[in-house]
Amino acid sequence: MEGVLDLDRYPLDRPDSPAYEELVDGCRRQMAANGMFNLDGLVRPAAIERAVREILPRSERLAYTHQRQHNVYFQDAVAGLPPDHGALKRFDTLHHTLCDDQLDGTVIHEIYEWTPLPAFLARVLDRPRLFTMGDPLGRVNVIRYRAGETLNWHFDRSLFTTTLLIQAPDEGGEFEYRSKLRSDDDPNYDGVARLLDGRDPDIRVNPLAAGTLNVFAGKNTLHRVSQVRGQRDRLVAVYSYYETPDVMFSDRERIGFYGRTM
Repeated sequence: MEGVLDLDRYPLDRPDSPAYEELVDGCRRQMAANGMFNLDGLVRPAAIERAVREILPRSERLAYTHQRQHNVYFQDAVAGLPPDHGALKRFDTLHHTLCDDQLDGTVIHEIYEWTPLPAFLARVLDRPRLFTMGDPLGRVNVIRYRAGETLNWHFDRSLFTTTLLIQAPDEGGEFEYRSKLRSDDDPNYDGVARLLDGRDPDIRVNPLAAGTLNVFAGKNTLHRVSQVRGQRDRLVAVYSYYETPDVMFSDRERIGFYGRTM
C-alpha cells in the first residue's frame, strides 16, 4: 500500500507510533470544530491517475444514472410537518453510479479493503471498531458528475461519511455544507427551511483536491455537491463503514440507489 498511499505523511500503518497519535488528535480537533476532517493527498498522484483510467471506461459502460427529485430527508413526508413547510422543499439530483461489484481489481476497491483505514477511522471517531459493509452493491460506490449535474441538499442516514475525491471538475462540483444545523434531539426544521431559502450565512465550502480523503458527520450536517461545469467530470468514491458487521441495504433501497437488487 506504500505505493498507493502517502504513509510517510499519514502513518496509518503504524498505530503504535507517536506520529499516528498526533494524526488522530489533529483529526479529532478538526472534526470537533468543523464536523469533518481532510487527509489531503492521502492517495499518491500516480495511484489517482490509475484510478481515473480504471473508472472512466467502466462508468461509460456500466454506470447507473441516478436521477430523482427529493427533499433533504429522502422521505415523502415527515411526521409533524405540513407538506408545504420550507424544510420539505424538493430538489433535483442527477449523477452516475458504479457499484462495488463493478469495481473489482481497481485501486479504489483496494484502498477500501485495506484494514488499517477503518481501524484509523474508528480511533478518530472514538468507536470500538468499524467494519466494511456487507452489501455487494453499497460497499463502495464511485459517483460521476458530468456538466450540469449535482447531488442536492440532503442529510445522510449514517453517523459519518467517508469519501475520496478521484477527479475534480474544471469548475463547480464543490462540497458545500452546514455543520451543526440539527442534533439528534432537535431537528431544527425552521433552520433547515431558512438554509434552503438562501438565508443561512453559515454555509461553508470545503475545497478538495484529487487524492483527498474526507470524513464528515453527514447525519446532522446538511450538504450538497454544487452543479458541475466544464469538460472535466467530477469523480468521487464513497466508502461505507459501519459499527456492526454485514450491514445490508433493503431491495427497495438498492432499487432507489442503483436501479437493481443484485
